Amino acid sequence: MLHAFPDLLRTAAAFAVVLGVLVFVHEFGHYIVARWCGVHVEVFSIGFGKSIAEWTDRVGTKWKLSWIPLGGYVKLHGQEQPHEVSEEIRASWIPGRTFHDKTVLPRALVVAAGPVANFLLASVLFAALFVAVGRPVTLPVVVDVIPNGAAATAGLIADDRIEAIDGQKIATFEDIQRIVIGRPGEHMTLTVLRGDRQIEVPVVTGSRTANGHAVGMLGISSNKVGYVPATLTESLTGGFVQTWNVARDTLAGIAQMINGSRGTDELGGPLRIAQLSGQVVKLGLGSLISFIAVLSVNLGLINLFPIPVLDGGHLLFYFFEALRGKPLPQKAQEYGFRAGLAVLATLFLFATWNDLTHIGLFQWVVRLIG
Repeated sequence: MLHAFPDLLRTAAAFAVVLGVLVFVHEFGHYIVARWCGVHVEVFSIGFGKSIAEWTDRVGTKWKLSWIPLGGYVKLHGQEQPHEVSEEIRASWIPGRTFHDKTVLPRALVVAAGPVANFLLASVLFAALFVAVGRPVTLPVVVDVIPNGAAATAGLIADDRIEAIDGQKIATFEDIQRIVIGRPGEHMTLTVLRGDRQIEVPVVTGSRTANGHAVGMLGISSNKVGYVPATLTESLTGGFVQTWNVARDTLAGIAQMINGSRGTDELGGPLRIAQLSGQVVKLGLGSLISFIAVLSVNLGLINLFPIPVLDGGHLLFYFFEALRGKPLPQKAQEYGFRAGLAVLATLFLFATWNDLTHIGLFQWVVRLIG
């Protein structure tokens, strides 16, 4: 039992760092745009519950670090509607500095700023990795050869590295795709490094129809990743592109879970994040930064879901308010928030069940009983 204590301590510390960074950046997005829109911020808290430490800055915002590290919040001045609070609280509001007095656009900007901050954090972290270790590319190394395809017929095998096509240098797997796609059914000569020998391999590309046009096929795939030096401009661009790719793949995965083509056992919650944080921190700083970046994208996406209680739900209400010229009826908002809480509670319980199953708690209980 004692030998596991360092691992538990490392996991807890890594989880606190990962979640702390993500929550701080998300809430700081709300905070900075609220200040920009003229809304006073009363409280900026990392965590929930009783505060461990707190201080008040020169503009009157109380900054808190609280005991329960499962999120955080920004308390905006006048965030409540007048009918939701007592006359005494209404009397304390500062004219022109309350959130509810702002028009729809400033309120929407304040709410959207949290997820946007998460996307920006991911882009910056990915860009920093590209500057430090280079831009990731798929290497032109054969991993799989499709049976009876053009490459198989020509004699290509796994681990062959394609260095040139008809004398044109190849640096990435994408270079191969770009050339082959435009040359369906044509003869070409591949310069291949096989082990320590360089050989010439003649091949006739395959052909298939896509969108009414013939495209070339070689019949190979690769998933070997390498890194190439990147300039600052390339790194910044690559950071945004990588953030977009992670967001796209995440949404595609969620869509597959909804339509049943992908299992929901991959859906995880805080326990899974904590477990992965402890594992990733062992792999080094680069892996930890990449992990935080991916989680930041996921946090931004989740908060944009049109579920009341989340930022996306508030934005949905503001959208209808802009269309109607006035807020949705109080009852509609109340029912919406109740439904949103129910959805989030269900997802949390389901994700926690997956987490407990994944870490083997139930199997341990069964063994203990047996």
